Amino acid sequence: MEKRSVFHHFLIIIIKSVQVMVVSREFIMPDGVVLKADCFGSPDAKPVILSHGGGQTRHSWRRTGEKLAAEGYYVVAYDHRGHGQSGWNKAGQDYLLQQFADDQLEVVRQLNHKPIVVGASLGGLSAMVVEGEIQAGTFEALVFVDITPQMDQTGAMDVIRFMAESLKEGFASLDHVSEQIAHYTGRPKRHNDEGLIKNLRVGDDGRYYWHWDPNLLSIAEDFTSGPERLCKACLTIKQPLMLVRGMESNVVTEAVANEFLEMMPHTKYVDVKGAKHMVAGDKNDVFTEAVRDFICKL
Repeated sequence: MEKRSVFHHFLIIIIKSVQVMVVSREFIMPDGVVLKADCFGSPDAKPVILSHGGGQTRHSWRRTGEKLAAEGYYVVAYDHRGHGQSGWNKAGQDYLLQQFADDQLEVVRQLNHKPIVVGASLGGLSAMVVEGEIQAGTFEALVFVDITPQMDQTGAMDVIRFMAESLKEGFASLDHVSEQIAHYTGRPKRHNDEGLIKNLRVGDDGRYYWHWDPNLLSIAEDFTSGPERLCKACLTIKQPLMLVRGMESNVVTEAVANEFLEMMPHTKYVDVKGAKHMVAGDKNDVFTEAVRDFICKL
């Protein structure tokens, strides 16, 4: 009996270690913009939406998507409009938080079941608007990844300044990009060109540029103008809620996190040591385990 139990446990480990197949999917928005997505697992399973931060792409969620799908979830990681391989707004049209929230809700409408949403930064802000303003009860549960309505304004503007750097000039090489990221994060330079290239595009001049619409920065004033709207939206959220903070974050400082927890006392809180604002990228194993533990207990 003991041998059978050990074998059964070993078999489960093997099954979960097998790489999950990734299927590409498109979500067409009412205005015709197409959002590109990577989907992990069976479409009939409980869905988990992974909604990335501003300036990122769906590829930042790959390892998390694989691990959650191995737990039996249908994981949808999509590129926001203006990001990655998704469509851009028409020339001269600003990017507004409301628009990203509308897109997120449209993704939900094209799924088979009510989802759990894991939103980092822009993705989390969008979820606040969806659940708190547009359609209450959209999500079964919500996970905010290093984002709250009361975000530290100085830290938020630091992120935006980094996004704006080299916007016009681009980068001469991948090594140059790595150096800039290392300088911004204060971490050793990474040497993973495969992961880096997915967040970049090559211009006609042969230089590397961030894989997002330069006009995306028009959203900056929209989501840093004040917390009142988003606080009001969050106060309507009754579903299970978790905040995952990077312990070294300059966007959600310890004081900001405490303010949010006081406002939303039913929130499960995880503080990830050694992580900054990009929690999933900085400490993916710890982050994913925290999310898995939370949603598996719902």
